[in-house]
Amino acid sequence: MTLSHRTDPPRLAGLPASLQWVVLLLISVAIAAALEWVRMPAALLVGPMLAGIILGVNGATIRPPEPCYIAAQGIIGAMIVAAIQPEMAGALLDQWPIILGAVMSTLAASSLLGAMVGRWGSLPGTTAVWGSAPGAASAMVLMADAFGADARLVAFMQYLRVIFVSISAALIARIWVDTSGVAPPPIEWFPPLLLPDLATTLVVALAGAFLGRLSRIPGGTLLGPLVIGVPLHLGAGLDLQLPEWLLAVSYAFVGWWIGLKFTRPILAHAARTLPQILAAILLLIAFCAAIGAALSVLLDVDPLTAFLATSPGGMDSVAIIAAASRNVDISFVMTLQMTRFLIVLLLGPPVAKMIASRMMRRPP
Repeated sequence: MTLSHRTDPPRLAGLPASLQWVVLLLISVAIAAALEWVRMPAALLVGPMLAGIILGVNGATIRPPEPCYIAAQGIIGAMIVAAIQPEMAGALLDQWPIILGAVMSTLAASSLLGAMVGRWGSLPGTTAVWGSAPGAASAMVLMADAFGADARLVAFMQYLRVIFVSISAALIARIWVDTSGVAPPPIEWFPPLLLPDLATTLVVALAGAFLGRLSRIPGGTLLGPLVIGVPLHLGAGLDLQLPEWLLAVSYAFVGWWIGLKFTRPILAHAARTLPQILAAILLLIAFCAAIGAALSVLLDVDPLTAFLATSPGGMDSVAIIAAASRNVDISFVMTLQMTRFLIVLLLGPPVAKMIASRMMRRPP
């Protein structure tokens, strides 16, 4: 073996692909179960991603089939469609100037912090911007990959922030509301299947994702289900069913797709950028908390509702904490979170491109 290969030893390369898949599956289940046990947010996604990283840095040669990855993106898109409720539009119309101002301020702050991280020289410009973008972490990773950023480093930034946001949101919730006696609802892995709703979900997810891929629009595999699903869900009143096992499988394929791309050199680079990434995460959380404090006064909502509504990312964990806190206005929280997510989907690509191009023109 030559010197150039010593940084990435093919310890697993000699194993049959079937055995590599078995090892990957077992490690994924073990890590995800451990994370679920300690109530770690996004455990079903982070577990397979960590398992993929472990195998990837040890020379695994397996990769998820691309059609499975596209279908998984479609399921995530359908999940976003299902989270959009009609009352969100009413709340947005009633308070749109303040909500839009809060969303745009957060987007501007995250873009500035991303540009700073990129300017420090630790990460490429587009990767730093997507890694700092507030929104659903899994969707941001998918969009970053579609627009040419390094999805591995974006995932590292996004999920590190998910952990920090979740911890801070839980601490704030404990300060304002005593949730010690509230047990998290049990996960129903195999609920009764509602065939019309499940069929609608699969049509929205698969047709949207694969048509989006054929359109060659960047991020089309994620945007396609939104284009098809939102009119059906809100306009025609069709319901979607996303059983937990289907989400778990989709999260696993996305996690494996990302994790197996990691090598020892990329992990070493991520470790070198850790101080700058941590600084950017803490600054963004503090900025969003300040916006939440302003919203609490301007819109006369309780501080916990405002803080959860402006938390930068970890939308699933924020929803869980909001549901466990009786005095929180969940509709307001999800309205602002979904509004910010949709705006990031629309404005994220041109903002990332603009920042990256300006950084390339600047002398070092």
